[in-house]
Amino acid sequence: MQRSLKTEFLSKKVTSPLVLPAGVMGMAFSGFNISIKHGAGIVTSKSLTLKPRKGHKGPVVAQFEGGILNSMGLCNPGIVDGLTEIDQFKKRSRIPVIVSVFATDLDDFLELTKFVNKSSGDFLELNLSCPNVYDEFGVPLAASKNEVFKIVNAVKSISEKPLIAKLSPNVYDIVPIVKAAESAGADALCMINTVGPGMMIDTKMCRPVLHNKFGGLSGPAIKPIALKLIYQAYSEVNIPIIGMGGVTYGEDAIQMLMAGASVIGVGTAVHYRGIEVFNKINNEMVKFMEENEYQNLKDIPKLEKLKILNCESKRNING
Repeated sequence: MQRSLKTEFLSKKVTSPLVLPAGVMGMAFSGFNISIKHGAGIVTSKSLTLKPRKGHKGPVVAQFEGGILNSMGLCNPGIVDGLTEIDQFKKRSRIPVIVSVFATDLDDFLELTKFVNKSSGDFLELNLSCPNVYDEFGVPLAASKNEVFKIVNAVKSISEKPLIAKLSPNVYDIVPIVKAAESAGADALCMINTVGPGMMIDTKMCRPVLHNKFGGLSGPAIKPIALKLIYQAYSEVNIPIIGMGGVTYGEDAIQMLMAGASVIGVGTAVHYRGIEVFNKINNEMVKFMEENEYQNLKDIPKLEKLKILNCESKRNING
């Protein structure tokens, strides 16, 4: 019997649980097209700001043994041109689009929301957590439960799209923050954003590898952090989670589901395995399901259920 990867996210039916995160394939609708052609079920825009941003001076990306460090600096064409690309894509596709937006204060988030309301995008993502613009904007808004509540609550009051709060891993305790986002009206969470900022040094040149000195970490090295935070969030809230952070293979995606994610973001893995990574992970997930006799994604148990099963098995073994 054929295994199914079909699922539902915020009332939208998708053929794959894999999500193209913000910024991975640029902002042109052609980048969205090639992503869905190769197996992505949902696509996300770059984080759009009210005015265009050039981002940081290069080099802005550096690879290390555990992943990638980037300081792109939120380069984007601005909300008007960005939404034009999304509208072009939606004329050609029924695949859901998450419109990601970034601002540093409530007024700008509200203004961005008004633009998104008029667009053909399906969901609104509030990027509250970008670490690679620390030099410009300081500590991400997602580090404060009060700021998260204030912004999510205000945006929710005017948004005509389901609202996703994108949160930071760079906090001491994620629980009060995810609770604040849910109580403020967030329809879903996106976690985690990149870790850091971090730094790499060119020992021959005796200077930082990145021109901006610091950047956000992504890739396999951050997966254990992501799994832990997603599991904590899943244990505390009753809204779906887009889980991401180091997903490179099918088993990584399965781990995200077991930790509590509803759908899974795949970003840095595009660098390692090519744009075909979405279909590769889809096929690897299906193979896992066949080997473990799971018919569909709902059959894959969450971590808490696994704990119960393990305890029951031990009791049975011990008589």
